[in-house]
Amino acid sequence: MLILHTSDWHLGRSFHGTGLLQAQREVLGQMAATVRERGVDLVLVSGDVYDRALPAADAVEVLDRALAELVSAGAVVVLTSGNHDSAIRLGFGGHLMGASGVHFRTRMDQVTAPVVLDDPDGGLVAVYGVPYLEPRHAGQVWEVDPNHTAVTAEAVRRIHEDADTRFGSQEQEAAVIAMAHLFAAGGAGSDSERDIGADVPQGEAPEEQAPEEQERQADCPSEELLVGTLGQVPVSVFEGIDYVALGHLHGRQRMAETVRYSGSPLPYSFSEANHTKGGLLVRTAGGSVTGVETVDWSAGRKLAVLRGRIEDLMDDPDHAWAEDRWCQITVTDPVRPPQAYRRLKERFDGLLNFVLDPDVGAAARKSTYAARLAAATSDLEVCTGFVEHVRQRPASASETALLTAALAESRNELKDEGSAA
Repeated sequence: MLILHTSDWHLGRSFHGTGLLQAQREVLGQMAATVRERGVDLVLVSGDVYDRALPAADAVEVLDRALAELVSAGAVVVLTSGNHDSAIRLGFGGHLMGASGVHFRTRMDQVTAPVVLDDPDGGLVAVYGVPYLEPRHAGQVWEVDPNHTAVTAEAVRRIHEDADTRFGSQEQEAAVIAMAHLFAAGGAGSDSERDIGADVPQGEAPEEQAPEEQERQADCPSEELLVGTLGQVPVSVFEGIDYVALGHLHGRQRMAETVRYSGSPLPYSFSEANHTKGGLLVRTAGGSVTGVETVDWSAGRKLAVLRGRIEDLMDDPDHAWAEDRWCQITVTDPVRPPQAYRRLKERFDGLLNFVLDPDVGAAARKSTYAARLAAATSDLEVCTGFVEHVRQRPASASETALLTAALAESRNELKDEGSAA
């Protein structure tokens, strides 16, 4: 059997104010093409199907069409809810949809309700879908400590118990696949992931949250943000599971040979500019996992992260590769260049995030401004110093002239008021 492991579709997400729905349509179309061309039997979506608990109508329509295309291409689909999803809304109609080959696992009581399929190469494949488990709620229901490790360990214990009971006496061997949405200890995060260790606000229902080897692949660079240990789950919790299809982290990476993140199908932050996006193809035979390979997709505009002095950014032909990409550009001139954003936008029309980071440190600028205020001997020096502090470049000659005229006019008005009194 050939299984396509995906996660973190985040349907309806925007990128620095730019909608991504068309790019999401494209990448889901590429996913369906992979199912047809490679003969994929089963598609897994390990959480964060939507970007928010109340998805927009057009995002719901995209999911509806994508599921229809995947089933039409010949695959059974299993989806679990993530910390961005509303478990109740995502799981609505699940009983009916299961009859058509689309299976939702969004409730705790479905952890021991595997989707069981006959492997064409012999044996069985049992997919156990673990939805995102909010620790306080799951811990209370299952009577374990209210933390991510404890509730995940309890879910895995229940999976092992169910698999032993369900398949232990059968002649056919069963490959046990678990889906989970969590932060595995040692994983590399990116800027687009909501902190999965954050507490749920009091009174908020869990389903309404809106939010020993580690071998990372080359497309998950070391400079990515590695978040703190809050909410992280050790990989050893999954010992004995044939394959664990993880979701939540947006970089494709291997936590252990049988524990992996597929990553998101699209980049959702500039920290993912160097990621190779796609999914993982997992092959089973005779009740065991026999191999894992990557599959890559490319949809929408690619990302570029540039940094330097503005003249270099504007004139250097080596930056031509970024002209048709969504860009984050950091300008490092010691003095803020005039109309920097407008000038850069002329060359890089996909500029979405403009950052000013002068070579002179912020602390030095603050000290200089404070010193300038203390040493100012005229109202004009106070005003031009403020302009330089805010604009991060000295006031131009025309700006200085305007300020001089404004100060003179203010003095004249004060004189007139004094004479009238």
